[in-house]
Amino acid sequence: VATRRIRSHVLSIGPRDGIPVVLLHGNLTSATCYEELMVAMPRRYRCIAPDLRGYGDTEDLVIDATRGVLDLVDDLEALMDELDVESAHIAGWSAGAAVATEFMIGHAHRVRSLTLIAPVSPYGFGGTCDNDGTPCHPDYAGSGGGTVNADFMELLRKKDRTDDLPMAPLGLIREFFVHPPTRLGRENALLEAMFKQKLGEDRYPGDYDESGNFPNVAPGRRGPLNTLSPKYFNTSRMAGLPVKPPVLWIRGAEDRIVSDRSLFDPNVEQDPQPMVSQTAAVLDRYEADNGVVRRETFEGVGHTPFLEDAPRFLETFCGFLADVQDG
Repeated sequence: VATRRIRSHVLSIGPRDGIPVVLLHGNLTSATCYEELMVAMPRRYRCIAPDLRGYGDTEDLVIDATRGVLDLVDDLEALMDELDVESAHIAGWSAGAAVATEFMIGHAHRVRSLTLIAPVSPYGFGGTCDNDGTPCHPDYAGSGGGTVNADFMELLRKKDRTDDLPMAPLGLIREFFVHPPTRLGRENALLEAMFKQKLGEDRYPGDYDESGNFPNVAPGRRGPLNTLSPKYFNTSRMAGLPVKPPVLWIRGAEDRIVSDRSLFDPNVEQDPQPMVSQTAAVLDRYEADNGVVRRETFEGVGHTPFLEDAPRFLETFCGFLADVQDG
């Protein structure tokens, strides 16, 4: 789909006059992660899942991380305009939840509901140390493009398919996307999507600055991981929106990527970012100011509730959409 901003690769299913549901994928993946969910959705819905800028088969354009995720938000707005979607139910997984929430903040009138699936914290990923999002260091060290494991990046560049290394691409899917010993039936599709990640200082993971603070890297200005640095990203202001779409928050109890002691947080042994507690605190404020929030925690599930427990997710998600849509 060619829009005024970018040529977006989009998966879609359902009638053109159906109720629009936009699905935003997470980091190191693409819209393909939603295929099983999309074909299982009731036919009353028109599901739309784009590959975000920097991912999948969408046009390869640089992300200006100093805007947080606003480049991706503006891309989504342009896509909805091109597809004649005035408003939609918006769902985002992991980093995609950051885009979905920022979109709601800027365009609440176009959001029928917001679903957060294992969402990144309202204060981004890394670099903060309490429920209010206080930075660990003034330069936000511990967040951004310099925090990715160099060995993993090398294996990703080589499109390594090793199946016995936890920090290889396939190992990341098997050990951290899901709660072991769960195996996903379409893990090869997820692996191929990971290999389509646009790489480099201007792409994934992004550039970085040196820092005198642990772990000696501070966020740069380009690339997807820098968009999630609390230096540039903060959606806690959603709590004060005058118009508040209903929110569904779904997470896995065994998530090791987004947790209060994430194994991917460089500061986990010194000043861990309480990611789940930060989300809960912001949603508590949203709810206290007349917002509607539904919370669901899936036991025995990791970072991909919609894949690891697809029947329960479908029932929960569709039930929420129906409640919102039908009043």
